[in-house]
Formats: sequence, structure tokens, C-alpha cells
Amino acid sequence: MYPTPLGTKQTTERPIPHARMALLTNSSNFLSDADRDAYFFRDLESHQILLNEAQVQAVRHFKGPLLTLAGAGSGKTTVLVCRVAYLLRVHRVHPSNLLLITFSKKAAEEMRERLTSMPGLDHSMTNTMQVRTFHAFCLRLLRMNGLQQEILSDGRYQQIVFKRIMLSMGLQDTYQPEVLISLLSSYKMQLIEVEDLPEGTEEDKEVKRIFMQYEQWKMEQQKIDFDDILIKAYHLLRQNTDVLRSLQRKFTYISVDEFQDTNTVQYEIIQMIAKDHENLMVVGDDDQTIYSFNGARNEFILQFHEQYPAAKTVTLDINYRSTSSIVGLGNAIIKHNIQRKSKTLLATKESDRKPQYVKPMNSDDEADWLINDLRIKVAEGGSQYGDFAILYRTASNSRAIIEQLILHNLPFVDYGSNDSFYDQWMVKPIIDHLRLAHERRNFEAIEGVLPSLYIGRDQGMRIIQDQEAIQAKKWPLIHLLGLPQLKDFQKEKLKSRIRLIKSLADMKPLDAVQAIRKDFYDAFLETNKRSKLTSHREMLKETLDELESSAKRFDSVEQFLYFIHEVAEKRTEMSRLQKEQFANKISLMTIHKSKGLEFPIVYLLCAIEGNLPHSSALDASHLDDVKMAGVTGRDKGTAALEEERRLAYVAVTRAKAELLISSPAFYRGKKAEPSRFLLSAFPGADPVVSREPAAAAGSAAARRPAAAGKPAAATERVAAWICEQAGCKAWSRISSPQEAKLAAKACPLCSAAMVKGSRMVTLTR
Repeated sequence: MYPTPLGTKQTTERPIPHARMALLTNSSNFLSDADRDAYFFRDLESHQILLNEAQVQAVRHFKGPLLTLAGAGSGKTTVLVCRVAYLLRVHRVHPSNLLLITFSKKAAEEMRERLTSMPGLDHSMTNTMQVRTFHAFCLRLLRMNGLQQEILSDGRYQQIVFKRIMLSMGLQDTYQPEVLISLLSSYKMQLIEVEDLPEGTEEDKEVKRIFMQYEQWKMEQQKIDFDDILIKAYHLLRQNTDVLRSLQRKFTYISVDEFQDTNTVQYEIIQMIAKDHENLMVVGDDDQTIYSFNGARNEFILQFHEQYPAAKTVTLDINYRSTSSIVGLGNAIIKHNIQRKSKTLLATKESDRKPQYVKPMNSDDEADWLINDLRIKVAEGGSQYGDFAILYRTASNSRAIIEQLILHNLPFVDYGSNDSFYDQWMVKPIIDHLRLAHERRNFEAIEGVLPSLYIGRDQGMRIIQDQEAIQAKKWPLIHLLGLPQLKDFQKEKLKSRIRLIKSLADMKPLDAVQAIRKDFYDAFLETNKRSKLTSHREMLKETLDELESSAKRFDSVEQFLYFIHEVAEKRTEMSRLQKEQFANKISLMTIHKSKGLEFPIVYLLCAIEGNLPHSSALDASHLDDVKMAGVTGRDKGTAALEEERRLAYVAVTRAKAELLISSPAFYRGKKAEPSRFLLSAFPGADPVVSREPAAAAGSAAARRPAAAGKPAAATERVAAWICEQAGCKAWSRISSPQEAKLAAKACPLCSAAMVKGSRMVTLTR
């Protein structure tokens, strides 16, 4: 482990960032008993609720708009709850006139519980006030105004509906239902009607038809989905002035939590209700806006004073969660963003342990190191499994660590998909081809390969089963030659596919996966409409590259398939155990899922260029399918990079006591560099920080020629052997994973021992 992401020792030129320590004062130090509201704060103090000056300022705010910028770990929930209590007890506001909006059911429940435990409040007061999520508030409004439709709350059933619609349109296996649902939601949350969607391409027209049929199905079935709840509430308030005036008179004090996550529809609803009195308190952190792909708009915070010129701002800048070195690292990362409100967090806890950086060889070595480190910490008796969180940028980053947790029988909760990596829609067809090579009469696998042959599952399996009943074949796929609509070239492709499958059995798994990709699968994905609608097209390549990394570890297809089966069996077994509610489990989640949470010990995986920042962000200005609310054209690249930096900031600030960050030297077979966000936290760090956003290896922009007049060379830091002998300046580049595994190497000039380090080199084009 190293104290810096470069794998070098701390120096005076490159000090470890620390946050300044806050002066620990609270209301008992600066509020006099002579103050009119002193009794309120004395009661809080007696319950060990000790507010700092900024928090008191926010709590005391009475009339007009207030923007409360709440840095990570700064006690925003405490401020929200205390301010509500202040309005009730000091200003004698009736509970029914208060509206407190949160973004999750869990947060709403926590708010109610904390309000009930506040001094001077009781159940009758808290039960009278509205503490709800946006959806719960809007649904109640709709029900009170005659809405009868049933809520389509089952996400799996919603996917089934989309599958049925596509089947009826002859588009089975054409689009991924989850992607369509996400796309439709993003349009709706930006107040774009289905009727107004573009029809520029054949895919646009198909998608629009699917959406139109979905809307028609809901109308016929008397159902609405979660997005409809917000949209219908918005239209009700726009069209029915009596209902709007009633809400404006009723809710004279409005508070909104997690304001940075607000989308266009939600903000419009709040603005309408608060229009007359403008007693609107919003609490959020522009540095934690990480959901722009879901419609969240960073500018709602940044431009709050343009919408409300009389607004006051209170900045909560004292972090009560993390140690000074963790807070300092977060500050040093996020300060490089331009589109943000300026703030630097202070710390309240000294650092016993500073953030540590590791550079394993690859994702599998990373998982081995993490498991070993985690087990040592637990064995030493200072930590429990529930203290640990493992965070990563994308779901595919979790493949190796989940496999190791399963194989070591360690208790964990995966807050992502319930599906195994090998069951993902872009991975499973390849696995099905391998299964057929191993077991040619595996009918489940046969069904899985049919879409890549452009043959419908139902039609293909029907003819196979009918012909098998008449005469069984060693290779049941051969029955497909009997399909009447197949042209000669399609029959040749089918025969070629069967030959390919036969050849896979004797290959090494990596060679087999690469043969499938090269022969047809990459081209199939490229032309498949599923790919064109995937939010980040790079996800397809990185997922298949991860599959290759997994396959590389095995000598035979049979071994690889057995391992996949073993992981699936253990995952099913552990899923059953996890339903028994005990808290002592390791938490696994993407950085997006971790927002709002905190853990004593956090591992951040794969903090490298091309992953954090993600390749899709590095190429955002050139990719049509990277969508960011309110951002278009040339600005998209800059905005996407700033959102990636906010992701890094969120990840770092989840840790309370220990933070361990891994940046593998090789990522899916290619050399990788530590994330620019980490390097930027250290003065005089690697020039990768100042490179063009799209210059990461593997990104589309990196493959484009440099514009005229631009420099033809850049520099990068590479892993290297460095001679320790005094006076000898020899060094050599570590150019392969095999070489990087060597424990030692002799200097070719003086024969002294060389050690692993890094050197700057010039990139030539």
C-alpha cells in the first residue's frame, strides 16, 4: 500500500491533502440565555443536539427562500428536522402548514422518527404534517382529486408488458425492456410528450411506436406508472387553479431535501406550490449531483438565486463524518470542477489512518488483495463485516470481487442487479455458445443462440422440437435448415455457426470467447438495436472485455463452465441466506447507489482512467447516446467529466475512518493509469490531469487524429524498474503483466537490484 496514487512516498512537494480542523463550537458557546429563542436551543442541547453557527442560522430562517448548501457529512438531516421543530415551537406554525419533501421512503421515515423524538414535539404534531417523497405526495394529491387508476408498481411486470408489446410488433429480442423504460422515463421527466418524440431514423420510429402502444395499454388497463404520478400531478396543478390555490394556502412552509437530485417536473411542481409565499428551503450539495442521466439538474442549485433573487444562502461546511485526510482528499478532488458553488469542507476528526492506495496487477488480483485485507481486519478483531463497503463505478467492475466473496463464503449484500455477470443479456449468448460446444443437446442454450442467428425464439424452438420428435439429431440446431423462409446464404451462415460451435470445445476459454466475438458477435451487437439504445455504448465492449478477463484464468471450456455453474449455485444459496435479516454483511454497490450512505471502511475499486472517469464521459461530446439533462452539444464533454469528478468525490466521502483505493496496473488486458481525479489531489501530479478529456486509452477520441496546430505529443506515467545503485540512472519499462509479477530484477548496466516504481515518458503519435 502507498500513501499516494502514484505509488511513491509522501514528500514536501507532494503532501497528503488534509482538511483544516474546524473550531468545535456549538449553540451553548455563542447563544445567550437572553435570546428570545434560547429555550429551544437549550432543549436541543439537553438532548445532545449541538448545532454549529451555520446550522443555527439555517434553523432560524423564517420567511423567504433559503438555499442550504450542505457538504458531505455536514448534518443536513439534523438541520432539516431542527428547522421544522423551530417553526412549530418558536413561530407557532401549524403542523398542517408544513411540507417536507424527501427523495426516498427510507429518508421520509427517518425524518418522521427524528421529528417525533425532538424535544417539545409529539406524535399528534408529526402525524399532522406532510413528510413525504415526491411520488407519495403527488399520488396523495391525485387520489384526493379523483384518480382511480391502479399503480403499475412491479418493475418486472412492467418489463413483461414491454416484451409483449415488442412481440406483437414482431420486434422480439430487438430492444432491452429496461433500457426502453429508462429512456421513456428520461423523456417524461424533461416534460417531453411521447407524441413529440423524434422520428429521424427507423429505430426512432420503432421506439416511438412501442412507447405509444405502452401508453395505450396503460389507458386500456386503467393503470399508471411511477413517472405518470409526477406528470399527472404536474398537469393537474397547471390546469386546475382551484387545486393549486388550495395547496398554496395550505403549505406555507416547504422544505426539500437532496435538492441536487431534483428533475424538471419535480422542480416545476415545487415552484408552483411555493409561488405566492416563496417560503422555500432547499437543502442539497451541487458537488453530489450524479444523476443527470435520470433528469437531475445541477443548475437548479447553481441558478437558485436567479429564480429567487431574494434567497439567502447558508453553507454547512463542517464534516462530522470523516477524518481530516479523507475530507482533505475530497476537497482536493472536487475543487477542480468549475460549475460549482465554492466551498471547502472542514474536519472534526483527526486522521489515525490516511487513505491508502494499491496497484494490483488486474481485477482478479485486486479482488484477491481485497479479500485478504478484509479478512485480516476482521481477524484482528477491530472490524465486523458490516463495517465494510466496496464501491465501484460500473456493475461490470464487481464481477471479480463478487466471485471471490462467494467462493470464500463471506457474507455480503449486492445492492445492484440480482443477475449474475454471466446472465447479463450481452454475456449470456456467448456462454450459451460455449455450453453448446460442451453439450450439443442443451436446448436452453440453443434457445439462447437463436437471436444471434436472426431467428425468433418461438419459431426456432418450435421447429427444433417438432423435428426432434420425428428424428433426433446429434446437433439439434441442424433442424433450423428446415425453416421455409431461410435463404441460401442464411443456411450457409447456420452451417458455419455449427462448425464454429464444434471447434470451441478444444479451445482455451479465452480463445473461444475471442473467436465468437471475431466471427460474428461484435458485429451482431454493433448492428443490434439493443446496442443503439444503450445509454453508454462503451458498456458493451467493457462487459465483453471483462468476460475475456474471466475466461483467461481457465485452461478448458469445461473448467470455465463448471466455475460459472459453481458461482451461480453459491450465489443462489447465499441469496436465500441473505433474506434472513442480519446486519453483519459486507455492502457492495456502485458509487451511484452509495450516495447518502456512510461506512467505517470503504474500498474503492478500479480508480483508473477510462473507468473513473468512465470512457463514455471522456467521449460524451461525440456520443449521441450519452444523455445529460439540460446539456447539449459541445458542453456535454465538459459536463460529463465534471459529473465523473463528482462521482469520485461521493465515493471518497462515504468513508468515515478508513479509505482504500485500488488502481490496477492492467485493465482488461491493457495498461491503465490511476484516475486523474486522484492525481489532481496531489500538487505537481501526473500531467494526465491536464490532458484533453478524451485522451484516455481506448476512448474514441483517443483514436482520432489530432487537430491541426495541436501538440503532437503528450506525456504519461508508466510502471518501471528503477535501479537503486547510487549514481546509476538506469530504468526500464514494465511492459507486460508477466514482468510485473516478478519480485526482483537485476540492473542491465550495474547488476544491482532494481525496484518497482514509475517514470514519465513522452507519447508519440
